Amino acid sequence: MKNVLILGGSGFVGRHVCEALNRAGVHVTVATRRLPARSVQMLPLVSVVATDIHDEACLQALLPGHDAVVNLVAILHGDRAAFDKVHVQLPRRLAHACVQTGVLRMVHVSALGADLHGPSLYQRSKAQGEAALQSEVVHGLQLSVLRPSVIFGEDDAFINLFARLQSVAPFVPLAGARTRFQPVWVQDVAKAVVYALMHRETVGHVYELAGPQTYSLKELVQHAGRWAGHPRLVVGLPEAMAYLQALVMELLPGAPLMSRDNLASMQVDNIAGGTAPGLSALGVPIAASLDSVFPLTPQA
Repeated sequence: MKNVLILGGSGFVGRHVCEALNRAGVHVTVATRRLPARSVQMLPLVSVVATDIHDEACLQALLPGHDAVVNLVAILHGDRAAFDKVHVQLPRRLAHACVQTGVLRMVHVSALGADLHGPSLYQRSKAQGEAALQSEVVHGLQLSVLRPSVIFGEDDAFINLFARLQSVAPFVPLAGARTRFQPVWVQDVAKAVVYALMHRETVGHVYELAGPQTYSLKELVQHAGRWAGHPRLVVGLPEAMAYLQALVMELLPGAPLMSRDNLASMQVDNIAGGTAPGLSALGVPIAASLDSVFPLTPQA
């Protein structure tokens, strides 16, 4: 494995995947909508190319010369059309382009909870995207699917967001407070992606990437506040108030902290089912805990 194309390589997870591939001596092409991509373009073995990843002709022009492709592109918020474009049509076009160009090796990062019958557009579209990819396996696509739980890391927009929120808010009203998550460290996810690329025995399998501990969303928010040194009271909202909170957040400018579709996703716990292989099957025998990355006694 010498040359890998990454879609979504300049995002939070993508940066860590690029760094891990660099350490492995792999040349990486990051396809992005716009330049510059400062988060990765200074890495020595990374080339950044501006292109329209939603145009199959652009994908077919970009793929030749690569040994594999990694798809990390995802959104958390949007309407039905947006989720379909990013989570379903993009994987379908990418898989078809791979078959047409003979670049058949793909690692696709989906999501824990992907379900054709799930309660949210996010979960259903993630499952539909996986199904679109699986339909190209009969034409030679060599696919590995990774399904992470919520991903955390030093530079994330999850723990850090709730930490910042508690630095200014007297208390935190929280929708979905009881929903359980199994947060996984971004560097463990990156290691898993690299392992999957390097080991052909991962082809044809779906992996659940989850950390060693399970937390309710309320416990995660409390952890963020305690880690940052300004813990606040976290108040779980009843269903009607949670819906109203999500609706109001959707109407505010910028990306919402919470949407009604996020709320729908949290009707189901986001934890590993135990039937699919996990991180230990992808070269990560001991997954990092939340406490090890965000210790409750900050280091001096």
